[in-house]
Amino acid sequence: MLVASILVIFPFCMVFAAVSDLVSMTIANRVSILLVASFAVIAPLTGMDWSTFGMHLAAGAAVLAVTFALFALGGMGGGDAKLLASTAVWMGFGPILLEYLVYGSLIGGALTLGILMYRKSPVSWLTGHYLLLRNFANPREGIPYGIALGIAGLLVFPRTELAQWAIAGLAKPF
Repeated sequence: MLVASILVIFPFCMVFAAVSDLVSMTIANRVSILLVASFAVIAPLTGMDWSTFGMHLAAGAAVLAVTFALFALGGMGGGDAKLLASTAVWMGFGPILLEYLVYGSLIGGALTLGILMYRKSPVSWLTGHYLLLRNFANPREGIPYGIALGIAGLLVFPRTELAQWAIAGLAKPF
């Protein structure tokens, strides 16, 4: 059950956040809460030592401090800031977190350029009323960055400590 929880909760939250941001331009607080709460319950049950556990929480706190400042300056949405921080809790300090942030930035930049090009194109006039494209077509809307964060999270998740523990658990005979 623990292995299944690890392999389902994090990916589900990333997909939910991406789709939610695509459709409604919001990322519900419950996604970030579920990520942090599930990590807090699951990680100790995997045998993660308390210092590593604390460093994972510190990674989330550090990312939250930076993203909160960016939110206060108007450079980032609040849902994106909370999603980044709660995802950082699962990543911990280290190369995986850096990889997540780089992927999120690159995918987010490509997404931003694509949306801006779409908004300027005549195609947006024809397709902008569809549910999945209406926020992309509206120049008054921001960029649903949760899409990039969700994709980046899914890309690096298999290399996280918890995912590696769960994958190793799948390889054990019953």
